[in-house]
Amino acid sequence: MTTREYTTTPDQTQSATRTLLGIGLMIGVGITGTLDEVVFHQLLQWHNFYVHTTQNWRIISDGLFHIFSSLLLGLGAMRFWAKRQLLATLNDGRALAAGVLLGAGAFNLYDGTIQHKVLQLHPVREGVANILPYDLAWNGVAVVVLAAGLIIWRGVQRDRR
Repeated sequence: MTTREYTTTPDQTQSATRTLLGIGLMIGVGITGTLDEVVFHQLLQWHNFYVHTTQNWRIISDGLFHIFSSLLLGLGAMRFWAKRQLLATLNDGRALAAGVLLGAGAFNLYDGTIQHKVLQLHPVREGVANILPYDLAWNGVAVVVLAAGLIIWRGVQRDRR
C-alpha cells in the first residue's frame, strides 16, 4: 500500500486541525455520555438521568440521554469520514486526541457540577449516606481528563506556529 504526500498551505493545516479538534469534541462527549449511561445507569445502577419521578420515567429519561450520546458518536464518526481527505493532510492525530479528552472532561465536569449540583437532576450515587467522596472522585477525574486534553491541544498549537 502506498502513501500519498499532500501539500498544504498553513491555512489548510489550521482548518484541518480545528476540524479534527471539533470532531474529537463531539466524539469525546458521545463516548463519555455512553460510558456514563452504560456503566453508571445500567450496570452499576447508581443513578438515572432524572431521579425525581417514577421508575418508568427514569428509564425513559435514560433512554433519551442514551440516544443523545449515541447520536453524537454517530455524527462525529460521519463527520470524520466526510473530512477524511482534509484530515489526511495532517499526519498527526493529536488534535483528535485533544478533542476527545476535552469533550470527555468538559462533559463530565458539566455533569458533575451543573446536572448533579445546580439542577439536581441526579446524584452520582443514590442511597449513600455521604455523597462527597463520589462527587470529588467524579469531578476530579473530569478535571484530570480536561487538563490532559488542554496539555495536548497546547502542544498542537505550539507545533503549528
